[in-house]
Amino acid sequence: MTKMLIFGMGYTASRLARQLRMTGWEVTGTRREASNGSLAFGDTAAILAALDDATHILSSVPPSRDGSEPVLAQYGEAIASADLQWSGYLSSTGVYGDAGGAWVDESAQIGTGRRKARSEADRNWQDLRPDMRVFRLPGIYGPGRSPLDRVRSGKARRIDVPGQVFSRIHADDIVGAVLASFDRPAGVFNIADDLPAAQSDVLAHAARLMGMEPPPLMTLEEADLSAAARSFYDENRRVANGRAKRLLGWEPRYPDYKSGLAALLES
Repeated sequence: MTKMLIFGMGYTASRLARQLRMTGWEVTGTRREASNGSLAFGDTAAILAALDDATHILSSVPPSRDGSEPVLAQYGEAIASADLQWSGYLSSTGVYGDAGGAWVDESAQIGTGRRKARSEADRNWQDLRPDMRVFRLPGIYGPGRSPLDRVRSGKARRIDVPGQVFSRIHADDIVGAVLASFDRPAGVFNIADDLPAAQSDVLAHAARLMGMEPPPLMTLEEADLSAAARSFYDENRRVANGRAKRLLGWEPRYPDYKSGLAALLES
């Protein structure tokens, strides 16, 4: 039996676990505290036993606020020496920093933006094992966590930053990329849809789909964002996904935000 150990049973990883279990996999996950069948991250003995039994491992755990990488710090040595068929890490396209709106692929320099700890973790996971797949992800949306939900709640703010675009990806397309990679080469892969777009355009489209008036446009100053939220607008890039398509045979089910939001609304 194929057995997956997932570090960090968050939003996307839980969707992956559900899909794997539906196809006969045995999946063990970790959380900060033991719950819903998951192991506590600090239960070293249980996790080492699960790792010894696993054929595949995936980490979706980001660096801690102090910049440390908890999974590598506590279990990196065991993961490096484990007898596995596959290993993976969910990283971020934030490692590329600001590209001035240009396209970035996996050959682009990393570590120049605000995600320095994430960039270091990205490199360390790459170096950990020769069978490592590193998936660099942009903004993730999906059921219960999308522009539709933000507009519906009245909390959406359309911020006008001329020329600025972001890439995004539906959570189920991340699942699809992970599944596609099981019998494909190791390496680094951008997993993004085909249509980078302005945040204001996406929110306006979400509102129109629901028959609502789009939130008014406002400037960054008018939005009065926290420093952390404002830093999001310091970067501008388009994420290229051609390598994943070529080497993994992956195609996004939702190639742009319009198809992704329409499917969410229908469901």
